[in-house]
Amino acid sequence: MDRERVVTDYRDYRPVQPRGTDWKKIFQRIWAPIAAIAGLAVKFAFVFLKFFGLFVSVAAYALIWGWKFGVGIVVLIFLHEMGHAIEAKRQGLHVSFPTFIPFLGAYVTIKHAGLTPWRSALIALAGPLAGGISSAACWAIASSQNSDLFYTLAYTGFFLNLFNLIPIAFLDGGAIVRAAREAWHMPVIQFEGGVPMRAMAPDRSRSLLIWSLYLGLGLVLAYGMWKTHVPQNRL
Repeated sequence: MDRERVVTDYRDYRPVQPRGTDWKKIFQRIWAPIAAIAGLAVKFAFVFLKFFGLFVSVAAYALIWGWKFGVGIVVLIFLHEMGHAIEAKRQGLHVSFPTFIPFLGAYVTIKHAGLTPWRSALIALAGPLAGGISSAACWAIASSQNSDLFYTLAYTGFFLNLFNLIPIAFLDGGAIVRAAREAWHMPVIQFEGGVPMRAMAPDRSRSLLIWSLYLGLGLVLAYGMWKTHVPQNRL
């Protein structure tokens, strides 16, 4: 009886197999630090390119109109983009740092998928509004110091922000007009407990408000251009 038990025990025995080389773990240990370093390098390179574009923009404008004007116009563009960024941040959205493109301005990347037309319109309007306020500040300085430089900066700022309101797809004006049209046609979804329950008629008062803000801002910017224009014989 004991012999049978012993034999059975030996038959059930499984010897420990020698471990082979775990190449997967070796590669993970080697490449994980390299990948981390590469990721940091790409991140800092991206940040460098953003700031590099800003400095190139200043240099490009300064080369033609002088360094004071170059710095001033880049600051105005930066404040315009910060208007978009601040409103997007207020709405809880992720916003990138402004990227500058010489002679073409700048842009910020905003993750705004799923926004209502009203919220999209507020983000699009915030840029020209901030730019208009910045240009008005230049106008105030120009008036107090009788400075043709600040008059020119104010005029250019008003012009750039007014130009940006043209209803073309890639400009703020295109985004605003698109939001106004969507608000006019898009039904309002009523939620209960976070669940969509029913579709209501479009809230066209929001569409009319977007149009009013759009046209009103355009008129204010055009008025600013008219008041800050400097004759060429004074430049």
